[in-house]
Amino acid sequence: MTTPIRMTTAAGRTGMIEALRLMAWLSPAYPVGGFAYSHGLEWAVETGAVADEAGLAAWLGDVLALGAGRNDLILTAHAHRAGGEGAALAAVNALALAMAPSRELHLETSQQGRSFLDATLAAWPCPALDAVGAALPGPVALPVAVGAAAAAHGTARAPTLAAYGLAFVQAIVSAALRCAPIGQGAGTRIVAALTPRVAALAEAVEPLGLDALGSATLRVDLGSFRHETQYSRIFRS
Repeated sequence: MTTPIRMTTAAGRTGMIEALRLMAWLSPAYPVGGFAYSHGLEWAVETGAVADEAGLAAWLGDVLALGAGRNDLILTAHAHRAGGEGAALAAVNALALAMAPSRELHLETSQQGRSFLDATLAAWPCPALDAVGAALPGPVALPVAVGAAAAAHGTARAPTLAAYGLAFVQAIVSAALRCAPIGQGAGTRIVAALTPRVAALAEAVEPLGLDALGSATLRVDLGSFRHETQYSRIFRS
């Protein structure tokens, strides 16, 4: 008895390529320098606000749902909608940069965003992405860079938001493994627990307007100010 050969359809192959591209773009190996930032976690660890797995899970859950995680997904969605419309994309980017509450968090998003767009222009060039690059010649917020690049390559908005959200969580967990008293097992459990919340949040924010932007993570914002003068630190935020 022979096993039937399964032929991949063109649509299925395109979907696989899109998924793999998102995995590559949002991988820790992508040259954006994400390893250098902790989004204020290092200060939270220094003060004892995050001291174990439960504390990190609660802190990161709030940042995701009430802070930068939610805002970044809204901005990613609007950058994706703007696509190659230069004026609209530049306006979303200007708003994203202006919303950074501190110098360090502005650096965190703008340095990674610029690096992401430059790397993607070099490795995944296409005319639509060239238009994005022309519209964003200076500092670029990371969610804007990702959303615009995904749109330029025809990647659907929903998986882009979900992938960005999970990468946001994983980046902070990676920082926690270096500065917080948790191990890889705890970090993996936190990522697993937050994954359904990432999916739900990505779905919920996709239709929201820019007037829905806002945060309620004041300790993160204040902590990012204090981190600038923290005596001992390994991260840039």
